[in-house]
Amino acid sequence: MTASLDQLRRCSVAVDLGAARTRVYLKGTGIVVDEPSVAAVDCRSGSLVAVGTRAERMAGRTPEHIQVVRPVSGGTVVDIGMAQRMLRHLMGDKLRNTWRRKPVLRAAVCTPHGSEPLAHRAAIETLTGLGARHVELVDTLIAAAVGCGLPVEYPEATMIVVCGAATTQIAVLSLGSIVAAETIPVGGEAIDRAVVHYLRNQHALMLPSQSVRPLHTMLSTLDDESSSAVVHGMDAASGLARSVQVDPEGVRLAIRPQLNSVLDGIRAVLRRCPPDLVADLTDRGIMLAGGSALLPGLDTMLRTSTGVPVSIPERPDICAVQGLGAMVEGKVRPMPLEAIG
Repeated sequence: MTASLDQLRRCSVAVDLGAARTRVYLKGTGIVVDEPSVAAVDCRSGSLVAVGTRAERMAGRTPEHIQVVRPVSGGTVVDIGMAQRMLRHLMGDKLRNTWRRKPVLRAAVCTPHGSEPLAHRAAIETLTGLGARHVELVDTLIAAAVGCGLPVEYPEATMIVVCGAATTQIAVLSLGSIVAAETIPVGGEAIDRAVVHYLRNQHALMLPSQSVRPLHTMLSTLDDESSSAVVHGMDAASGLARSVQVDPEGVRLAIRPQLNSVLDGIRAVLRRCPPDLVADLTDRGIMLAGGSALLPGLDTMLRTSTGVPVSIPERPDICAVQGLGAMVEGKVRPMPLEAIG
């Protein structure tokens, strides 16, 4: 379900509730919230201890009575009450004042492609519980394509691959609509788990949960002459701190099955498209978006396997909320008459 442009122009707030991060766009201002979708709760009193970045830093480091929770999973709200509390703290006074000044506030929110009506309802209830009177739903794929600057309103094929934390969404769009799409249950979290399992099996090293993404960054910056990277963790047998030399090629092989799943999804989408649209992609190529788009080797593998160009925007992680914000601001126009035919 995707709202019309006229409905979106009447919205004042755009929200992207992601499994990894929550982003809020305020009309006329821009992105006012960009924080991890994490909350830390005191189980004894039920009070919030921290939200966002502060709560994420507490993961794996809290006493028993403090629990770090994620109210959003795979782009779907799984705990409406906690999601409302998290958003209320993340938005701060500035957005709450906007909410009070406009009692008939309209909000727009991204929803994963193919999500169930129950997931739509959860997103709507999360925002209406904060004071929104009307909530418009927009497919994440369309919002991300707009945020990447793709000309989705024209009768030409554009392909977007949104690599999220829990899933990878793939679609070919034309004339402002989705022609074919696929959702793969593989995202940054699955790749993180593959890296953790590799280090556990090959080096008997237990990696801290917050050290996986920095390892990705380190691997992507290594040149061809570098033979190894130093990784710090806990020895699985003794429980003592230990550092090991990790072969980057071994890590790349460990995450290869997950990357192949993404490639299989792209092929499945292309098989369902008319030949004319597939031919358009020879020049236009594939646009990678989402927080996991910068995983080392992903763009190179897709470019080599598909034979088409692969592009990554400057900020692939915020493309969805940027696109939703552009629609709210009225910067996206219907296809001009001269383009018809």
